[in-house]
Amino acid sequence: MALMKRRSSRPHERKAMVARGEITLAEINSQPGLWAEALQVFKAQAHEITSFWSTNAFDQIILTGCGSTYYLGVTGASLLQAATGTPARAISASELMLFPDKTFHNSIQTLLVCLSRSGTTRETVEAARLFRQFGKGSIVVITCDSSSPLAQLADRLLAIDAAQEQSRVQTRSFSSMAVILTALAAALGGQDWQSLDALPEALTRLMGRSESLIRHLGEDLSITQFAFLGSGPLYGLACEAMLKMTEMSRVFSTGYHVLEYLHGPRYAADASTLIAGLVSESAFTEEVQALKTLLSRRARVLALAEANSEGLGELDFALTIDSQLPEWGRAILYLPPLQLLGWHQAIQRGFDPDDLAYDPRDQPIP
Repeated sequence: MALMKRRSSRPHERKAMVARGEITLAEINSQPGLWAEALQVFKAQAHEITSFWSTNAFDQIILTGCGSTYYLGVTGASLLQAATGTPARAISASELMLFPDKTFHNSIQTLLVCLSRSGTTRETVEAARLFRQFGKGSIVVITCDSSSPLAQLADRLLAIDAAQEQSRVQTRSFSSMAVILTALAAALGGQDWQSLDALPEALTRLMGRSESLIRHLGEDLSITQFAFLGSGPLYGLACEAMLKMTEMSRVFSTGYHVLEYLHGPRYAADASTLIAGLVSESAFTEEVQALKTLLSRRARVLALAEANSEGLGELDFALTIDSQLPEWGRAILYLPPLQLLGWHQAIQRGFDPDDLAYDPRDQPIP
């Protein structure tokens, strides 16, 4: 008989004690402190991880997870390949579980990076087990539960248990694992990963600076469709923002590469659409030009960018990140304001992000 991992405390059991959505809101706001802890987790193992990498000649890197953590893998693959030069890609754990022989080969030295908040996700645990059977190489696990079944399968474990949530919605767990993954990519690629120590303070500044705009857009019920756009490592974060908006507010949302949105999906945009563009530094000109063309659809356009550079003023809204970090180190900063956007939309529509109908952590452990 399959066992269930059941959390000891449920948001709906505490409804009389807290206001609607307050647990999720507190967890969103706790991210600066958790990011600092995540960096300490990585710092404690940085030397061992880099030695492990240098003594293994990996031919490829595969990142895997489900839902949010699959999108985290998409972002991580972009960062890891850019930093190390080793081919990296994200594959859904469900695909690896169902078709392991289509991906795993015992002739290819592979680093499998498994991502899971709970460490009990059935598909991800099974993908790791099947890798031992069909593949060749090592497993790195990034999770928020160091005692989980997935953690037990790791050759190298990076766990930030403090980032686990009471809410069913992944917010701080996702971003804390993203900080560890960003540090991992930087360290393996010889970049100055310790410059990421500036991330927590950069996030604190950003959340304070963005609060008014995010609240304004979050309380606007005339918006009935969201499109989140990003390229490179920002694409995975755009998809995660889409998922957060869908889970919390139940408003129709999509996630696309910036330029890909122009090839068909833009025709669904209208005056009731908010398009949020996560603008990169490397492709700034192309991406801003693409966002400008969307104004003709009468959609409202929000751009998030490192600096308030030329062209952003022509859009409806602009939010500057102003992190002063290298481009590879700042990606995760784009996400928390969009998490908060989803939270405001949910509360305004009468939904409770603390108490979704389904909790992905409640499932059989293989």
